[in-house]
Amino acid sequence: MSAWLHDLYDLQKKLNDRIVARHGLEGEDLLEKHTLAFMVELGELANETRCFKFWSVKPPSEQAVILEEYVDGLHFILSLGLDLGYPTPDKPDVSVQKQSAERLTDSFLDVYGACGRFRDQPSEERFRELFIAFWRLGAELGFDEEAIRKAYFKKNAVNHERQDQNY
Repeated sequence: MSAWLHDLYDLQKKLNDRIVARHGLEGEDLLEKHTLAFMVELGELANETRCFKFWSVKPPSEQAVILEEYVDGLHFILSLGLDLGYPTPDKPDVSVQKQSAERLTDSFLDVYGACGRFRDQPSEERFRELFIAFWRLGAELGFDEEAIRKAYFKKNAVNHERQDQNY
């Protein structure tokens, strides 16, 4: 287990607990809402990469924007594991294929497929499959552990600020 990934899991739990308490959601099952939120964030990420937009010549967004969207998805995928009481996932060892629009499109569809299978059968094995597919997507987008870690910490702080400001 990566120590920093465990730290992210702990930070996500603190944020989730804060949101649950603030909005009076104690005892409510948030798995379906977290699943949909993850899928929406994944769509926003795909939109920023523009990998599927064969009809457009507009380039993808800046890497910083894409990384922030990736980390938004990471917040929700960690929440899925927390919802079901799973331990911190291990950092997957993934091989990365050459990045291309076609490969990224396939990777996004792989994550969506894994998310659908997880929703149909929410098990620790399905969660690991989803996490691996999402991690592989991040690697194919060019993000290393350090970039993901830093971006997660930054966005987690923003999410706490948003709670302070009645977001």
